[in-house]
Amino acid sequence: MGLCAFVSFRLGLGDGVSAVARLWERSLHELGWETITVAGGGPVDRLVPDLGIGAGVEITTGPDPDKLRADLTSALADADLVVAENILSIPLNLSASRALADVLRGRPALLHHHDPPWQRERFAHITELPPDDGAWRHVTINRLTEREFNERGLTATTIYNGFDTEIPLGDRSGTRAALGLTEDDLLFVHPVRAIARKNVPEAIRLAEKFGATYWLPGPAEEGYEGTLEVLLADASCPVVRRPLSDERSVANLYAASDMVMFPSTWEGFGNPPIEAAIHGRPVVVGRYPVADELRQLGFRWLDPDDAASISKALDEHRAIQNGETTAARSDDVAHNRAVVDRHLTLATTTESIRRLLEQAGWHR
Repeated sequence: MGLCAFVSFRLGLGDGVSAVARLWERSLHELGWETITVAGGGPVDRLVPDLGIGAGVEITTGPDPDKLRADLTSALADADLVVAENILSIPLNLSASRALADVLRGRPALLHHHDPPWQRERFAHITELPPDDGAWRHVTINRLTEREFNERGLTATTIYNGFDTEIPLGDRSGTRAALGLTEDDLLFVHPVRAIARKNVPEAIRLAEKFGATYWLPGPAEEGYEGTLEVLLADASCPVVRRPLSDERSVANLYAASDMVMFPSTWEGFGNPPIEAAIHGRPVVVGRYPVADELRQLGFRWLDPDDAASISKALDEHRAIQNGETTAARSDDVAHNRAVVDRHLTLATTTESIRRLLEQAGWHR
């Protein structure tokens, strides 16, 4: 049996890259591979601290490159295949990216790209990422990025994020009680990290407009701490900052919610709208480019500016929670779940990975 190593800045945490990597691990297991995780942070099998975010972001800073290459060579010595999860895509630690590229030269590797630098204004000046090598295969998570790779002379294959659709139901009443909410209180959840592109002001505005409690579970990152503090202090709606600790708490968040908020201005993919469909919840989604690409799969998402449709969806959702039936009930939530089952399951991801490995000639 072959060994596949997943490598990133951090793994096993609540960020989107970690979530996707966990599901890719399951796909590789399904295909007969053993897997290990290697990262600078998180509950991983092999910890290499100098891979962590911020350990060497700028060209003039960072750990000793010879030591980092030696540490990576040791950590990956027994791996037959390496999956680089965004660490060769976005410059959150250039020292780590350079060292990993050096170590992987000539070795079978899948470079799984979530956020290439040109898609972020603050990183657009970084042109050395992503690196390329004849032994590697590039994988993007949307077709927009695949086209951008092609424009830069890089061949990439798009594999949309897949999701586990066989999930346990969360505890709606228990979670709401723990938050001090009754069944009559509206709860809008915004299941993201607090950074500028997640559009926290718009999510707060919608919670205020509909008289809902606003739940933002993720930490503030990328220097957004001060802005978030002001936004939450000025909010006229109740605010919850309870973090998510595990997969069960994620299920509880969706179960407790009446509306999922995702008014982002940019995402490489955007997992919460898909998770909302799996958990049977209506969702408001911003008009970022990849959301429009995913809408072409058939998703029916609410627009942040369409107050009438949001209000209607809330009424229908509350009627369902109260056990009522209504001829006017929309089938959008059920429709969205069907789209997920057709296009974005763990099985579809596993099959896409299988084909890619077969085309590359990489067998266990």
